[in-house]
Amino acid sequence: METVAVIDFETTGLSPAMGDRATEVAVVIVEDGKILDRYQSLMNSGVRIPAFIESLTGISNAMIRKAPPAAEVMAALAAFVGDVPLVAHNAAFDSKFLDAEWLRIRQQRRQEFACSLLLARRVYPAAPDHKLGTLVRHLGLPSAARHHRALADAEMTAHLWVKMLSDIQQQFGLSAVPHEFLRALQKAPKAQMKSCAERAKCRLGL
Repeated sequence: METVAVIDFETTGLSPAMGDRATEVAVVIVEDGKILDRYQSLMNSGVRIPAFIESLTGISNAMIRKAPPAAEVMAALAAFVGDVPLVAHNAAFDSKFLDAEWLRIRQQRRQEFACSLLLARRVYPAAPDHKLGTLVRHLGLPSAARHHRALADAEMTAHLWVKMLSDIQQQFGLSAVPHEFLRALQKAPKAQMKSCAERAKCRLGL
């Protein structure tokens, strides 16, 4: 399996365009189906965490006041991740915050995201829903005691990713499952997934 960096952010809200900032980030490096390395840190972005977010994540304003500055954390994250392809559950959310926080330190993302949420909707259509916790329970994967913390969610996403890649490899008879193939598959209309997968296989020589 291709090496990927599975990333998760906790934030003060839903949109950096509305002034929301990251409060915690975690990344796990997955290689050959195993978690090889981890990076996690709270970060102080100078933005107050709303009470309902404190309740959801357990990350308090007091914790953030003692955390390293966001710029320092994001620079360390860039060094840790390098150019490794990225994965997130609901990548549209995490990519927005990654890009916004990196922009503040003049860092630009060079690699693409694959989205485990979009892929799960196509690979596991019978799941009750496609929230991370639901998929972990549905598939019998290792679960964290506390969700909505960055490292716990990144690790659960990593386990989901490994399982999903194995199932995709078997379903489509692939010798390898490149990141580019997965990014094509996640955009495929559900009813046309098989034909889209075949076209991607031919284009990539799989």
